[in-house]
Amino acid sequence: MATATRLFVAQDLTEGSPVQATQDQAHYLGRVLRLTEGARLILFNGRDGEWSGELTAIGKSKADITLLERRRVQAASPDVWLAFAPVKKTQTDFIVQKATELGVSRLIPLITERTQAERVKTDRLQATAVEAAEQSERLDVPEVTEPVKLTDLIRDWPDGRALFLCAEAGEATPLAAAASAETRGSVAFVTGPEGGFSVAELDFMRRSPLVQAVGLGPRILRAETAAVAALAVWQAVVGDGSYRPEPRG
Repeated sequence: MATATRLFVAQDLTEGSPVQATQDQAHYLGRVLRLTEGARLILFNGRDGEWSGELTAIGKSKADITLLERRRVQAASPDVWLAFAPVKKTQTDFIVQKATELGVSRLIPLITERTQAERVKTDRLQATAVEAAEQSERLDVPEVTEPVKLTDLIRDWPDGRALFLCAEAGEATPLAAAASAETRGSVAFVTGPEGGFSVAELDFMRRSPLVQAVGLGPRILRAETAAVAALAVWQAVVGDGSYRPEPRG
């Protein structure tokens, strides 16, 4: 049996209520997937769990869906943020996609001295996060914030959230050890641009009592690899990496 198409929607989801797809979603359902009335869909909105639905009307720019039953109750993702320096477009999309698949709850584009893409299109990155959440069967979508300067990020850092700098070299606690010792449930990782952080930026972060440098092994990782590695280690050690979903048709 083919897996039903999964859509993120903004509307509230309750049994029997109608849902209207966006124009882009209607185009995707009707023109790309060529679905017809009666097709089964899966919907989620980040608040009301996951629902099965039936496509009851489809046109060039309109699609109506009727909700049938709730498949899963809402569950929050781990409270993990990723502050990352955008790199080239393809690699930045990769970071957003894989971080979403790995359960991050907030993505913060970070402007550094060596950031290549200062004009970050957050709407495009948010759309990439939505697509990744639909594909990975998440029940929510991470927020993509507006870009922030590194100094502003540290200055305005919220109390109670651990801040881990993924350090390329130098003194640093292995991430698995830091994760095991961390008692706060709210964490964030900072990854740098191509070419790494500048010496001044590294000195600034290492002087801050908020920042803990963590190591990802003996090799120098690309920016996108470092982000994925950090999140994967964290989820495996103290996150939700041990959870296994029930089989779903």
